[in-house]
Amino acid sequence: MANSLIRLDESASVSKYRQIVNSILNAIREGELKVGDQMPSINNVCNEWNLSRDTVLAAYNELKAKGVLSSAPGKGYYIESINIDLTHKVFVLFDELNSFKEDLYTSFIDTLGDNAQVELYFHHFNRKQFDMLLKENNSKYTTYVIMPAKFEGIAASLRNLSGRVVVLDQLPADLGDEFPAIYQNFEKDVYRALSSGRELLKKYSKLIMVYPGGKEPEGQYKGFLKFCSDAGVAYELISDVRDRNIVAGEAYIVIADRDLIHVVKKCKEACLPLGESVGLISYNDTSLKEIVANGITTISTDFKEMGATLANLVLSKKSVQVENPSALIIRGSL
Repeated sequence: MANSLIRLDESASVSKYRQIVNSILNAIREGELKVGDQMPSINNVCNEWNLSRDTVLAAYNELKAKGVLSSAPGKGYYIESINIDLTHKVFVLFDELNSFKEDLYTSFIDTLGDNAQVELYFHHFNRKQFDMLLKENNSKYTTYVIMPAKFEGIAASLRNLSGRVVVLDQLPADLGDEFPAIYQNFEKDVYRALSSGRELLKKYSKLIMVYPGGKEPEGQYKGFLKFCSDAGVAYELISDVRDRNIVAGEAYIVIADRDLIHVVKKCKEACLPLGESVGLISYNDTSLKEIVANGITTISTDFKEMGATLANLVLSKKSVQVENPSALIIRGSL
């Protein structure tokens, strides 16, 4: 590409950085640039227009984030795409994929509409993988949607991202209100859900939460303990249900679906009807839980609403933190 395709107006009120971006986009619209064309080097643009390197680099990085430009070490910048109507290029980093996150993601994509390109990655609760994905994808996207799980000390890594950052699902305390977010308040969600089902829970003599630990948010068991203390009910907090002898009069709150399966099987084998002899509450609702064992009661946030709210945060660029609503969904198992 000839340098003359970058056209700046010294008298214009628009910043030089914005003029560089607009001139490249206009050249694409006019057909003067096509996929694969090489851009002038940053040094050449600086010298021709007496600009600082930071000004030109900022313009090129914005076009990289939108997917218009790409770069190769030692070779320079090239036109990657002529789809210049694409407003947002979004990097989404999930911890893992499961059925309820599929609902969230589908709602997110549907609400974003056509003027956004989304690329999805997973860190699988591996901090090294998390850090590597952030580093490798820096400056390639306009927005970074990050699901940090229980990782600590990530603020510096998020600040280093060249693009807007939105935190999803969990909000580590060390992030404070620095980044926009859509999140769950796990402690409050569990406490409020159990409180709303207090009358149904009264028919059981003991509440048992099966909390496996590890990747699971600590707020889940903290909300459970607070409810049991305030309500004055007998309780246990256990990490594994596989070797437990389930008896009538107990109600189980299970976090992991594998433990849900164990409880359902044990109750069936012991001829203990769910919702009568034994109570059962699962965490995170799915369509399958509506029909399993005459319906499993769940504590769940609205993942479709979370996905839509996340998309609106991306589109609006509002700097807010939104607590996604959660509720006790009562079915036959309680």
